[in-house]
Amino acid sequence: METISTVAELRARVREWKQAGASVGVVPTMGALHAGHLSLVQAARARMDRVITTVFVNPIQFDNADDLATYPRTLAEDGRLLARSGVDVLYAPTAAEMYPPGFATRITVAGVSTGLCGGSRPGHFDGVATVVCKLFMQTLADCAFFGEKDFQQVQVIRRMVADLDLPVGIVSCPTLREADGLALSSRNRRLTPAQRQTAVALPRVLAACARDIAAGTGVAAALSDAADRLAAAGFDSVDYVELRAETDLRPLATLLPGTPARLLAAAWLGGVRLIDGMPVPPRD
Repeated sequence: METISTVAELRARVREWKQAGASVGVVPTMGALHAGHLSLVQAARARMDRVITTVFVNPIQFDNADDLATYPRTLAEDGRLLARSGVDVLYAPTAAEMYPPGFATRITVAGVSTGLCGGSRPGHFDGVATVVCKLFMQTLADCAFFGEKDFQQVQVIRRMVADLDLPVGIVSCPTLREADGLALSSRNRRLTPAQRQTAVALPRVLAACARDIAAGTGVAAALSDAADRLAAAGFDSVDYVELRAETDLRPLATLLPGTPARLLAAAWLGGVRLIDGMPVPPRD
C-alpha cells in the first residue's frame, strides 16, 4: 500500500491506473477505522480493480469545536489495517491541502439535508457535500462506497452526484454491528464502560419501534414511545426519532404502499452523539 498526501501525487497515480484500463473505487473516511469501514473496503475490492481509502477529519463539517478536537485520530493504526485489507492507496491529505488559503466554496444540497442531523447540526451537510465532492474530483473514482448507518449522508451524496452530473457511482453498504446490536462507529470508543452498556438500547428500541409500526401501531405514538424509552434507558437527550421515506427522506405519518421507509434516530450519551437507523418492513 502507498500513502499519498497531495492531490498532484494522487492524480498521477490514478492516471497511471486508468491508462492501464483499471477501474477505481474510493472509500471516504475520517479515520479511527473499525470493522465497518473495512467491510466497505472489502466491498470496493470485490467490485473494483484499484481501491483508495481516504482518511481526513474534515473540519468544515463540525459545528462543535470540542467535537472536532476530540474526534479520534489514529492514522498509524488505520494505515496498518488498510495495508492488511489490500488497499492500494491511503490518501491522507492535510487540512491545508484540502482547504488552501483563499478557499471560499461550499456545496449546499437542499431537501434531503433538511431536518434529522441537518436540523441539529447547522452547516454539517454543506461540509460533507463539499469535502466529498472534492474527494471525488481528486481521486477520479468510478465508484464510491458508503455505510448506511449514516443514511441521511448517503442520500445527500446521491442527490449531489445526480444534480451535478458527477461521473461516480454511489454504492451503499449495510450497517455493520457489534454482537449486541450496537452500530459500529468511531465515536463508540469515546464511551465509558457504563455508557457503552446504555448505548445498546438505541438499536433495541429502534428495532422494537420498527416492529410496532409494521404491525399497525400509529407512527406518532410509536416514535414518542421510542424517545421515552431511550430517555428511560439513560440517554441524556434525544435529538430525534423519525420515520422517513428512504428515497427523498420526506417525513412519513404512516407507512405508504410502495414507499420504502426507514426509522432514523440520534441521541446523546455524555458528549457522544450516536446515530442509527433501520428499515421498517411494509405491513402485510
